[in-house]
Amino acid sequence: MQPKAEKEDEAERASDDPPCTVQVAVHTPAHSALGELLSYRSATLLPPGTLVRVPLGQREVLGVVWDANTAAQAPTPAPTQLRAIAGVLGGVAPLGADWRALVGFTARYYQRSRGEVALAALPAQLRQLRPEQLARRLRRPAAQAKEANAIELIALSTEQESARAQISSKNGPFLLFGSTGSGKTEVYLRCVQELLQDDPAAQALVMVPEINLTPQLEERFVSRFGAAQVVSLHSGMTNPQRLKSWLAAHSGQARIVLGTRMAVFASMPGLQLIVVDEEHDPSYKQQEGARYSARDLALWRGHACGAKVVLGSATPSLESWHASRPPSLEDPEGGRYLRLAMPSRIGAAQLPRVRRVDMNQQPHRTVFSAPLLAAITERVQRGEQCMVLLNRRGYAPVLTCSDCDWKSDCPHCSAHQVFHKIDRSLRCHHCGYAQRVPRACPACGNPDIVPIGRGTEQLEEQLVALLAGVQRADGSPVRIARIDADSTRAAGALQSQLAQVHAGEVDVLVGTQMIAKGHDFRRVSLVAAVQPDGALFSSDFRAPERLFALLMQAAGRAGRDAAWMAEHGTPCEMWVQTYHPTHPVYEALRRHDYPAFAAQQLTERQQASMPPFAFQALVRADARTQPVAQAFLTAAAEAARSAALPGLEHVSLYPPVPLVVQRVAGVERAQMLIESTSRPALQHFLAAWQGVLRSTRADPAHKGLVRWLVDVDPLAI
Repeated sequence: MQPKAEKEDEAERASDDPPCTVQVAVHTPAHSALGELLSYRSATLLPPGTLVRVPLGQREVLGVVWDANTAAQAPTPAPTQLRAIAGVLGGVAPLGADWRALVGFTARYYQRSRGEVALAALPAQLRQLRPEQLARRLRRPAAQAKEANAIELIALSTEQESARAQISSKNGPFLLFGSTGSGKTEVYLRCVQELLQDDPAAQALVMVPEINLTPQLEERFVSRFGAAQVVSLHSGMTNPQRLKSWLAAHSGQARIVLGTRMAVFASMPGLQLIVVDEEHDPSYKQQEGARYSARDLALWRGHACGAKVVLGSATPSLESWHASRPPSLEDPEGGRYLRLAMPSRIGAAQLPRVRRVDMNQQPHRTVFSAPLLAAITERVQRGEQCMVLLNRRGYAPVLTCSDCDWKSDCPHCSAHQVFHKIDRSLRCHHCGYAQRVPRACPACGNPDIVPIGRGTEQLEEQLVALLAGVQRADGSPVRIARIDADSTRAAGALQSQLAQVHAGEVDVLVGTQMIAKGHDFRRVSLVAAVQPDGALFSSDFRAPERLFALLMQAAGRAGRDAAWMAEHGTPCEMWVQTYHPTHPVYEALRRHDYPAFAAQQLTERQQASMPPFAFQALVRADARTQPVAQAFLTAAAEAARSAALPGLEHVSLYPPVPLVVQRVAGVERAQMLIESTSRPALQHFLAAWQGVLRSTRADPAHKGLVRWLVDVDPLAI
C-alpha cells in the first residue's frame, strides 16, 4: 500500500500549479517554542479560515489556515522542505474574518497563542473528525424541527417599550438596568424578533452565566421563534450536540444562539445583536486556559463587527455601572455605555420588603430565629413557597475533635474536607479527594468528632425537624427540597427539581447561589439568607459587591407574580439574619438602592486606585514547594526591571504571595499582582514580559516549577 505522504507528493507533481505555503494555527501554548503559526505545504492556495488536518510531531491535529500577513517575520522554508497538509475539511465554510479577528484580539489581550484560543473555541468533536468522517456527518438528514407556536404578545410596559425603542434606534452599547421582575427577558425577545424580521440573514447571540439558566430561556425562545432557528451552546451538552449546534450557527441556519461564556466564540456570519444577561456574574470569567471575560469579549466583538450589544442586570458590575455614568459638569462625556433604566416590576408586583434579624439578640447557636421560623410556617400554611439561601454545600465545612483539635484537613490541599452526611463522606471541594468519615479521631482515637459550621444539607435536615408538625393548606405535610451542586449531579436532576418547584410540589426550597438568580419562581413569597456575613470581611475587595448582588438577586425571586400574590397572601419579604444589621450593604439592600451602594463602592475604589480606576493582571506560579514558586516570580520581576521593558515605568509589580488556598492537589501556588492606571501600558508590559517569563522558566534554578500563567483582569485577588 502506498504511503499517504507519497500519494500527496504525487498529487502535487501531477498538478499544474506549484505547491504553496500556508500559515496554520494549531493548538500550541503561548509559552511553547513552536510559535503561533506553523508553515505547511499545500497543493493549492487555501483561503484564510479553512479548517485543515495537519501533522504535528507524531500526531495529526486540526488547524485553521490564517491570514498570510499575520505570519511570523522569520524566513519561511521553501514549500518542498515543509510537511504537507493531511486533509481539508471542505464541507465546512472557512471561518470568517470577524471570527479570526476576535480570536486574534483574545490571544493578544489575554496573553495566549492564537491557535490555543482558536482550537479551544471549536467543538471538541470537530477537532477529532477527519475530512471523510465530517463529510459523512454532514450528509445525515437533519431532524424535522417544530415550528414556533402562535403566541399573542403581551403589551410592553412604558419602561420596556422605552428600552426597546432606544436599543432599536441607537448604536449602544447598552446597559439595561432593570430590577428583578421588570421584564428584561421580554425586551430581549422583542429586540431579537425585530432584528430577524428586518433582516433575513441576521443572527443574534444571547448569553447567560450558568448552564442551569439555559433550559428555561431556550423554552421561551423556542416557543417564540421555533426550534429550527434556536440552538444552545454550553458545556453541559454532549460533543455531537455541540457540533450540531455549532454547524447550524456557522452556516447561518440557526439565527439565534443561546449559551454560556463559550458561546461568545460561536461562528455567526450574520451576527447583529449580542445580549449578555446577568452581566455582573463572575461565571462569565473563564478560570482555565485562556482566562477571558466573555462579557468583555462580547463588547469587543460587537464593536468590531457592528453588532449591537445589550448588557442586562438588576445589579450591574461596578465596571459596567461606571462605564454607563451619565454626563455631568465634572465629566461632560460620561461613560461609553447608554444606561437604560427599568426600575418597576411588571404589573402591580412590588419589590420584597427586607427584614433584618439581629442575631446578636438571638440565643447562642441559633440557626433559624423564631420570627423567621414563624414567617416560614405562616407562608407554608397559606400555600405559598419559601426559599432559604446558604451559599455553602455539604453538611458542615469541617469535622473536628474536641480533645486534640484534629480537623478534617485535605491531605493534598491547604483546605478542609467538607462533611457530607448523606453518604457519610469527607470531600475536598478543590481537588475532589474523598474518603469515608472516620469512626473516631484519627489522631487521638476520641469517638466524639463533631461538625463545625453549616451547609445546605444541615439546613435541610433542621428545617425538616423544625417544620415536622406544620401542614399545608390542604392538610398534607410540608415538603422541603434542596438544590445545590450535590443534589443536581445526576443527568436531568436539576430540570426535574426545578419543575417540581414551578409546579408547586415544593414548599420550602433550600439551596446555594444556583437558586438565587434568573429563575422565575411564581409562588415564592419569602426568601431568607441565613448566614451571609462571611463575605463582609473577606480579603477580596470585590466581596461586598458580590454579596450585594447575590442578596438582591435572591430577593428578586420573591413576589414575581403580582396577581397570584394578591390572591394568596401578604406582601413578599426578604429576611436577612446577620450579626451586623447596620452594615452599609444591608442598609442599601433594605432600600433596594443599588445606585447608592454602587456610588459608595466606587468612591472607595477610586480612593484606593482599584478597578475600574486601575487595571490589573496576575502572574501565577505553581510549583512543588512554595519557595520555588515565589522565587520564580521574584526572578521574573527582577529580570523585567533589569531589561527596562516597555511600559514598566507605568506599572507596579507587587511582591509574590501565596494564594488564599495555597496548596491544591499537592501543588503549591503563588501569585504576583501587576497594576497600572493605563490599560495600554499594562498590555505593552505583559506582551514584552512573555519572553522574560519563558527564559526565566528555562533557568535550571527553577526546575521545580510546574507551570505559570497570566490572568488579565482577574476577578479574585
